Amino acid sequence: MTSCENSGILIYAQITREKYIHTVFFELVDKAKELSEKLGGVDVNAVIFTTPEQVFEYKEAFQNRGVNKVFYFEDEAFRNYSTDYFSKHLVDLVGVIKPEILLIGATNQGRDLAPRVAAALGTGLTADCTGLDINEKGQLAATRPTFGGQLMATILCKTFPQMATVRPNVFKVYREDSFVETEFVSCPVNISYVKNRVELLDFKKTVDTVINDLDSAEIIVAGGKGLKNEKGFELLNRFAQKIGATVGATRGAVELGLAPVSVQIGQTGKTVSPKVYIACGISGAIQHTVGMTGSEYIIAINNDEDAPIFDIADTGIVGDVFEILPRFINED
Repeated sequence: MTSCENSGILIYAQITREKYIHTVFFELVDKAKELSEKLGGVDVNAVIFTTPEQVFEYKEAFQNRGVNKVFYFEDEAFRNYSTDYFSKHLVDLVGVIKPEILLIGATNQGRDLAPRVAAALGTGLTADCTGLDINEKGQLAATRPTFGGQLMATILCKTFPQMATVRPNVFKVYREDSFVETEFVSCPVNISYVKNRVELLDFKKTVDTVINDLDSAEIIVAGGKGLKNEKGFELLNRFAQKIGATVGATRGAVELGLAPVSVQIGQTGKTVSPKVYIACGISGAIQHTVGMTGSEYIIAINNDEDAPIFDIADTGIVGDVFEILPRFINED
């Protein structure tokens, strides 16, 4: 590989423990294609770390999504994620191909990897973005909540690569394939000069499965402080069971002890994009709505007709959730 001018968009393709490419990669690919058009049609490329020969198991996935090039590092040392191994090799790659933009999913792994890469490259990083665009000067305009979620800030990076992490489920994945003959570029691996300071001895999954349920749920019923107490959330759970929905909650409800943190939706919780989102007793503060505005259809139930949640709701019901929900639950 030879060095080139800043060009193209590079996306980190994370491999999950189940050996799938994390879905946030495909969300970023489709968004990157939109950005590419505004940059004159630059390449949308990927970088991936795998064990030997594993990369070609994902060949069709890359081709069908229209990825131009896949830069891959393969070694047994990449079987498990390593901050030191991954960041050092990614920094080396960026130094050679010089992408204009580097995008990484804001997963637990991505949140560890991205700042280390940015620091090593001496560039800026906008974390946990909810929007990406190209401004009139051709710069990446990354939008994220700021000041405790009170404002949405659009941030520009003055150095290259322009880096951003994006939370899963923020962007939609287009179902149409856009097949290209993806070029696979093998990158040199040299782990002997990298000091790996952490070794994974064992992994035990203890996270509540409801987290994954929220990721894939088609209907979510979420409760806020307006549900007041445990009885309110018991009512919410009964309603969710009635309609086959998954239960979510605002940070305020979690802090009151009404719901576990694993179901928290919003700036400091999960980002979801179900077909139907039913907000019960939720005022609509930006700290919460930033995590659910990707929902296809939003229904809000609140006794305050001026609640901000009604500004983004497709259907609004002004009334007491303790009176409205039982009517739905008791319907045959």
